[in-house]
Amino acid sequence: MNILAIGAHPDDVEFGCGGTLIKYAAKGARIDLLVMTDGARGGRARTRRREQIEAARVLGARRVHWGGYRDTLLPSVRRLIDRMERVMHTLDPDFIFVNFPEDTHQDHREVARAAISATRYTRNVLFYEGPTTVNFTPTVFIDIGGEIERKIESLRRHRSQVSRTRIESTPICEIAQASAHFRGVQGRVRWAEGFAPLRLFINITDGGIGPGRAGTTRKGERR
Repeated sequence: MNILAIGAHPDDVEFGCGGTLIKYAAKGARIDLLVMTDGARGGRARTRRREQIEAARVLGARRVHWGGYRDTLLPSVRRLIDRMERVMHTLDPDFIFVNFPEDTHQDHREVARAAISATRYTRNVLFYEGPTTVNFTPTVFIDIGGEIERKIESLRRHRSQVSRTRIESTPICEIAQASAHFRGVQGRVRWAEGFAPLRLFINITDGGIGPGRAGTTRKGERR
């Protein structure tokens, strides 16, 4: 299974779906990240890129792809769509995780908006939450009880950002733990990540129930 996790900034993916990616990687899935900006407005670009690569190793991702844009200065949605589609054409992902559209940060909103169009031929697309997400009501939950410590470690690798939450004496790791515990209670487990699906296909086979995989026609076109 090929999985692509898209984030507007370094550390978005780790907060929103880090535990899920760790879990999939342990099952043999190939994980790639697409980070649309280098987060330079929140620190030095070189530092944030290095931190993102270190965090990706904790997740078990094989590569970090960069959008090449500056945060808060994203281009038109059309250009964002083109960038996403180029990466998707190379990877042919079965699953895509991306920022939720309702968010107080404009970059998160724009990336989510572009992803809705860019992923139109992808069967499984799930929105994840972040610290600035609003009106998020997940209906899909993934138990990350065995992955919560590594999820938090992946966030710690973003050393320059751990304390930049603007919430007094509350580092990002504590916020992520609180979120995972709350979503776990909703999903009736101790720790979980919650998702709002744009699309989620379920396959019923002799082997049980699992996520639907993208198919191809005889001409090689996606269906």
